[in-house]
Amino acid sequence: MDTVLFTTAYLAPVEYYIYLHRAERPVIEKADHYVKQTYRNRCRIAAANGVQTLSIPVVKPDTPKAYTRDIRIAGHANWTHLHWNAIVSAYNSTPFFEYYRDDFSPFYEKRYDYLFDFNEQLRELVCSCLEIYPDISYSSSYEINPAAGETDLREAIHPKKESRIRHFEPYYQVFESRYGFQPNLSIIDLLFNMGPEAIRFLEKA
Repeated sequence: MDTVLFTTAYLAPVEYYIYLHRAERPVIEKADHYVKQTYRNRCRIAAANGVQTLSIPVVKPDTPKAYTRDIRIAGHANWTHLHWNAIVSAYNSTPFFEYYRDDFSPFYEKRYDYLFDFNEQLRELVCSCLEIYPDISYSSSYEINPAAGETDLREAIHPKKESRIRHFEPYYQVFESRYGFQPNLSIIDLLFNMGPEAIRFLEKA
């Protein structure tokens, strides 16, 4: 794939990283307008009671067309504690959680002002754990209609839309015996369950 356009995302789903890994020129939007109820501020994990959505609370924008890069994380909520506890509860018994734990835990101990910065630093960590090194660039302006040769995934990878990936090869999940295989969850689900083998699942999708 040539140029592929992405939004920023909080611990994005497996699908996001499949395309990020394959893109020759991945571009992450900095000039898009913030949209609620998207992966920009939420992720989905496999918890003991089923799929659980974790949402980062944000400060309500002053304008309905605020740029995503300007969205601030709400400082009044104890969301970092809640998210980390949920992640630990969901993945503490996975084969590789202890291996990666110390890499991820600091993100839930330090305060971040901007959602975009938090997401991107997490994405860099995830890419490092996966041992993929996409040549990321960031948009300086927003173009509604992509140029020729560009693949627009900005709103295609969405919690309320079906995945563009038709088949996800099943991998080990802790609660699979209870709920069956849950495809296209947050990338941490694949990473904590499969560790260094995670890249193989991205490549085979």
